[in-house]
Amino acid sequence: MFTPTHFTAVLLFALFASTVFGITQRDTPQKMFRYGAYCFVLFVGSVIVVSWLMFLIAR
Repeated sequence: MFTPTHFTAVLLFALFASTVFGITQRDTPQKMFRYGAYCFVLFVGSVIVVSWLMFLIAR
């Protein structure tokens, strides 16, 4: 049975949400891919930054 960690769940969510955003928000396949990759990086980057902030606050 597959039990994802929190980070794996974030990666899966970012992948699926970025795919949907890329497909629905842009017209050409190249723009779709670029926007999807951009959203993916923003999702994962923001989760990493926020998790570090929560770690520093909780300390």
